[in-house]
Amino acid sequence: MIDKKETQHIAELARLGLTEKEISKMQKELSSILDYIEMLKGVSADGAESTSFSTLIDNTMREDQA
Repeated sequence: MIDKKETQHIAELARLGLTEKEISKMQKELSSILDYIEMLKGVSADGAESTSFSTLIDNTMREDQA
């Protein structure tokens, strides 16, 4: 779990003025996010196709003429 000092540092970097209660809540939420990211690191995407575009996109812009 992320500690209070790290949470305060992150809040300062983000220029957030947090109360003690908000720091405690943010500490739990940040820890949850970091735990989820660690879980995702173990997921393999081998064999998955790229889904950046649902349809093929062609450049439909006309050529500029001077």
